[in-house]
Amino acid sequence: MKQNQTIITYFIITGISDVPEIQALIFVLVLLIYLIILVGNMGLPLLVSLDSSLHTPMYFFLANLSIADMAYSTVTLHKILLMFITGDNTMLYLACMVQFYLFASFSGHGLFILTVMSYDRYVAVCRPMNYHIIMNLKICLLLASFCWIFGFIQVIPYLCLIVRISCYSSNMIDHFFCDLVPLINISCSDVTLLVRLSQIQGMIIYALIPFIPILTSYIFIIQSILKIRTSIGRRKAFYTCSSHLALIVVLYTTLMSQYVIPTNSKGSKKLFSLFNNAIVPVINPLIYSLKNKDVKAAFRRTVEKCRVDILAL
Repeated sequence: MKQNQTIITYFIITGISDVPEIQALIFVLVLLIYLIILVGNMGLPLLVSLDSSLHTPMYFFLANLSIADMAYSTVTLHKILLMFITGDNTMLYLACMVQFYLFASFSGHGLFILTVMSYDRYVAVCRPMNYHIIMNLKICLLLASFCWIFGFIQVIPYLCLIVRISCYSSNMIDHFFCDLVPLINISCSDVTLLVRLSQIQGMIIYALIPFIPILTSYIFIIQSILKIRTSIGRRKAFYTCSSHLALIVVLYTTLMSQYVIPTNSKGSKKLFSLFNNAIVPVINPLIYSLKNKDVKAAFRRTVEKCRVDILAL
């Protein structure tokens, strides 16, 4: 363990639990969840690209969200799997910084894509006659590009301040990946500016900027739904937004549990973080596949087409 004022060249990742008896169980569970994440979040963009009925703005943005979910889960969960296979729980300083940057970037991108999807749902419900004019291919590409670019740019101030930390009281990170709070906790440098930045930027970029447009969109959506006279029309309008709304509720619930709600238990923080990294990326494609008639129909058509092509060979 490194002492104060010692230059850190590597960190020791404690993992999810330090109880040896359950390490194998953790490995099996994480591996199964990760495989489900890969299948679900790779399958959905592939299905969207193969079936022309899914060539709509909603599924285009959903494919972007699936890619981000798969990416940030891979960035964090791979270390748990490698630690069990190799027995090596160390991580080079540079690798730690890269992991933090990629995780924060992909997580931010996911929030921004969900915000764009709320605007897409607003246009679909409130301005259906002009939907294809407003949400044209150029606008969709611009919005998706902005989410990717801004997602990676907004992390740079954090990274610049983290790499300026000159000493750590320990090189042991009590987490299963390099996250901001565990790094701050073991720093013996003055991290006041970093803490203030995380509070201000977290409130503005991660909370207000996504939440206000989402809330505004759904206020107008609810108003439009209530104006629909037939119950069938109201159900159809609500159905177009229900999957996206479910994703919003799941994501913000886990983020609040992880970063907002105070708790003295480090184990609880790890569990909330694991849920955000492992379970949420599983839930997202399931909500849009098991619940969505269009996706299920497209899947059946794609399977049938593949079966016909195989028989033709």
